[in-house]
Amino acid sequence: MLATRYLRSRRRDAGVSVIAGFSFVGIMLGVAALIIVMSVMNGFRAELQTRILGVNGHIVLRDIDTPLTDYAEVTDRVSKVPGVSFAMPVVDGQVLVTGPSDVKSFSLVKGVRGEDLKKLKPVASNIKIGTIDDFDQAGGVAIGTRLAQGLGLQLGDQITIISPDGDVTPLGTTPRIKAYPVTAIFEIGLSDFDAAYVYMPLSEAQLFFNQEGRAASIEIFTDHPDDVKDLQGPIEEAAKRPNYTSTWQTDNQAFFSALQVERNVMFIILTLIILVAALNIISGLFMLVKDKGRDIAILRTMGATRGSVMRVFFITGASIGVCGTLAGFVLGVVFCLNIEEIRQFFSWLSGTVLFNPQFYFLSKLPAEIDFTEVVSVIGMALGLSFLATILPSWKASKLDPVEALRYE
Repeated sequence: MLATRYLRSRRRDAGVSVIAGFSFVGIMLGVAALIIVMSVMNGFRAELQTRILGVNGHIVLRDIDTPLTDYAEVTDRVSKVPGVSFAMPVVDGQVLVTGPSDVKSFSLVKGVRGEDLKKLKPVASNIKIGTIDDFDQAGGVAIGTRLAQGLGLQLGDQITIISPDGDVTPLGTTPRIKAYPVTAIFEIGLSDFDAAYVYMPLSEAQLFFNQEGRAASIEIFTDHPDDVKDLQGPIEEAAKRPNYTSTWQTDNQAFFSALQVERNVMFIILTLIILVAALNIISGLFMLVKDKGRDIAILRTMGATRGSVMRVFFITGASIGVCGTLAGFVLGVVFCLNIEEIRQFFSWLSGTVLFNPQFYFLSKLPAEIDFTEVVSVIGMALGLSFLATILPSWKASKLDPVEALRYE
């Protein structure tokens, strides 16, 4: 009852109430910001990892000493290793592509078998125009939506592919140039992939890149991408030929490490908001203790113990922290659940494109709430709030009634 009365705004205690209000808002915004930022970071990592691993092999097997002319046999043997989902031979290369608009763009051509392309769910499940049913026999290519838009290509148009590794002539190496019809247009959702990837039948890619009868590598997809290191040894043994392997973790280590560092730094920075709000609780309680010195003295003379006085002010400060934390939790979760709609609203309001896919890789803003992290954020906010109330509450309990009432 006393704690509730002390939190009410009165003209004489207006300063204390204002500080309590700022503390409440600070904790609420700090908790909400932490939940939102951590959820967006989790969403970024999950989306990028899922989509990157959906179109690129979790383990890549390459040849040593002798070319991969036996790629079909090696692929079959590797596919039978427990834990391997499927494997596919690949011929790839960097090229320059152009379309009817004469706009040029650098792209990555990946030559794959039609049956393997259908197993790449991010591509096969997101064909916007055309089909990949007869991919091997169609003699055309599948390209991303952003590449199609950039080159002004539509289904059935010819895309010209230029490779610097062309034919060797007496005058030197001449670039190889060939046009292919666009038989399918896909949208993976990763802007870099949609703007750069071109899928070509394996036999056509072998001819185009002068790799007749062999593959550049074998991309292996596993059931559990986080356990790829345990599968490297069995896969290398199952290949039964000189080879070496690399994993997605080593190939993308710098990228995912940067995401983790950024995530940790943001957590530390946003925690400071909660810490500042907790310091406001301390200052507000000290002011309250000073203003209520006579009340404390009267309570003590009426028989109140030091513990009861301490509890009054502890509840006063803790109430601010608990209410602010709960309000921040609700605000953060609601924001995360509707983050894409909020982004679109502010984009419409400002007239600019917020979270441009060309710079942020993904076509929409992701958010994945990890309730373990949410619980840790709530625990940290409550812990800081409770710690902030201990010193002022202890100071109030140590007040001497005689000294407080001496000049009254």
